[in-house]
Amino acid sequence: MRLHTTTASLLMILLAGCSVLPKAESPSIYRLPATPLAHARAASMLTGSLRIETPQAGRMLDSARIVVLPEGNVVSVYQGARWTDSGPALFRNRLLDAFRDDGRMTALSSDDASLQADFSLAGNLGAFQTEYRDGQPTVVIRYDAQLVRTNGLHILATHSFEIAEPVQGKAVPEVVAAFGRADDALARQVVEWVTAQRVQ
Repeated sequence: MRLHTTTASLLMILLAGCSVLPKAESPSIYRLPATPLAHARAASMLTGSLRIETPQAGRMLDSARIVVLPEGNVVSVYQGARWTDSGPALFRNRLLDAFRDDGRMTALSSDDASLQADFSLAGNLGAFQTEYRDGQPTVVIRYDAQLVRTNGLHILATHSFEIAEPVQGKAVPEVVAAFGRADDALARQVVEWVTAQRVQ
């Protein structure tokens, strides 16, 4: 009886070390790189308050996966890689930081806080991905923006922005660096467009 018990115990130990279940994925988590914008002249400061809304996006973009279109209409993701947040949230936070860096609008908030504001910047994130163009990986970000006066929800202006930034390589860290450059450039354009509307 003791022999059978010992044999059974040994078998259980051996089986425990030979699991047929797949190992859990341990992805690399990437922040969106950002370079601060140059501070604008204090004389051109605007008095209106602005709320930056998280843009709408399709299901594939509205996640922490790093999206890639390797060919045609095929949509995929980089395996073992994640953003720290969803694409739309990263994009909104970069815009918020860009306005803070610029300094012309000091009364800023996001839709996370739900604070009252004179104006809101909303829109749709139509692309936040890598696309292969003639075999070259290129980061593409497309944002259709709406500047809205919150009193009466009147649309003041709309504009479509698109940036295509070549990736200097094909590894994921090089892709992430290209996302940072593309988002910096687009954020700079959005800040200039909004401030040109003289929101005050």
